[in-house]
Amino acid sequence: MAWNKKLKSKISKQDSYYMQTQYQLMWRKFKKHKLALAAFTVLCILYLLGIFSEFFAPQDMAKRSTSAISIGPTHIHFIDAEGNFSLRPFVYGLKQEEDPVTWKKYYTENTEEKHYLSFFYQGDPYKMWGFIKSDIHFFGTPDKDVFFLFGTDTSGRDLFSRVLGALRISLSTGLLGVVFTFILGCVIGGISGYYGGIVDTVIQRIIEFLMSMPNIPLWMALAAAFPSSWSSLKTYFAITIILSLISWTSLARVVRGKILELKNEDFVVAARVGGAADAYIIRRHLLPSFSSYLIVNATLAIPNMILAETSLSFLGIGLTPPIVSLGVLLQDAQSINTISLYPWMMIPGIFVVIAVLAFNFIGDGLRDAADPYK
Repeated sequence: MAWNKKLKSKISKQDSYYMQTQYQLMWRKFKKHKLALAAFTVLCILYLLGIFSEFFAPQDMAKRSTSAISIGPTHIHFIDAEGNFSLRPFVYGLKQEEDPVTWKKYYTENTEEKHYLSFFYQGDPYKMWGFIKSDIHFFGTPDKDVFFLFGTDTSGRDLFSRVLGALRISLSTGLLGVVFTFILGCVIGGISGYYGGIVDTVIQRIIEFLMSMPNIPLWMALAAAFPSSWSSLKTYFAITIILSLISWTSLARVVRGKILELKNEDFVVAARVGGAADAYIIRRHLLPSFSSYLIVNATLAIPNMILAETSLSFLGIGLTPPIVSLGVLLQDAQSINTISLYPWMMIPGIFVVIAVLAFNFIGDGLRDAADPYK
């Protein structure tokens, strides 16, 4: 009896495997890709920090401290200078000193001044997403602004708080840009491949013209066309749309090729004979037949969008202050002198690398899971 139960259980598992949908099979195989799962976890953390950046930031990212200009990352201690252990983490106060030879001012720890870290404390007031008022911060030093996890910039602003705010802008630019790119690529590529003839010829010539244009001069020309009176929000959406208008061409060509390959298949002919509209056939029959590829393509396109926004902002032709993105923060690290004297100003670049690598690892995992029967 026990042997029969095991056999029936094994057979039922095999039957359930072959009865699963394509997306269930993709998820089943994707879970076996440990690197992709780790990258997915990292991305979730980055997006969580970006979405709730005001809460996780110890200070207001625009707050300037004249007594803490260009300070290096603050060290968190559990053992004080006298060797006493504390379960509650703390940081020391700061005191400014001057090199008698170079007259350069620098900051050292004041071991006589101890500031304990607090969680969920009341600090600088803020508006979450622009309309939710609060002053609760996840962690920091409520009694005095001496905790700078990533140091401060040349204006005395907390770099960690600014990086969290920059994550929201840079990561959301990638998502919004890919949404527009995905829609344009699927619609225009689907029309080109399904109808063919003169429609296909015109669309392909337009694609070739757009792909032949150099990106940086085109971006510079479009950025110069923005009115100086535009708000930061308008500029943000304009940059996102421009990146989408330039990036949809490669996806459209792939969609066109796939539809040319599938449009004469039996299931498409049956739908056409049954009186289905062309838009319905493209949307419900052709595009879903290679949706796994579209998902992988969209995942791999997001880091390209993030890099494009970062590059534009770094060159000064993308987002500009008061908007804070990772590219805007990296503008402060353009000179060799800045990097040599204040190396912590390169920390925003580390987050760019982490986000891009995470998206690429997820894309690799989805690419392997796209054919779940292998």
